[in-house]
Amino acid sequence: MNTLLKILLTALAVFFLASVLPGVKVENYISAITVALVIGLLNIFVRPIIVLFTLPATIFSLGLFLFVINAGIILLADKFVDGFMVAGFWDALVFSILLSILRSFLVSFVNDKAEKNPN
Repeated sequence: MNTLLKILLTALAVFFLASVLPGVKVENYISAITVALVIGLLNIFVRPIIVLFTLPATIFSLGLFLFVINAGIILLADKFVDGFMVAGFWDALVFSILLSILRSFLVSFVNDKAEKNPN
């Protein structure tokens, strides 16, 4: 249940950010849920390999290269999901940063409510 809730919160964040950012488009709610699933799967399977291969660049940039990797994951998700469009690298970078912040806020808000009201 917790994983499903996180996917739905991520989809909500994707849909909201697509309505706010001019360079990102999501056609419908199903596409937003698909984007959330694809980003999650790419973060599980592809991101560790990319981080391993780019470790020298990440160390040299003091971790800032991870932002580039996150933007690349967003651009890769753009290629896999038909109803999701990102205009370019900078839009993907801003989208990935805002998605991380908004998703963290939503998940912490839900976790705080669950801790206060366990029923």
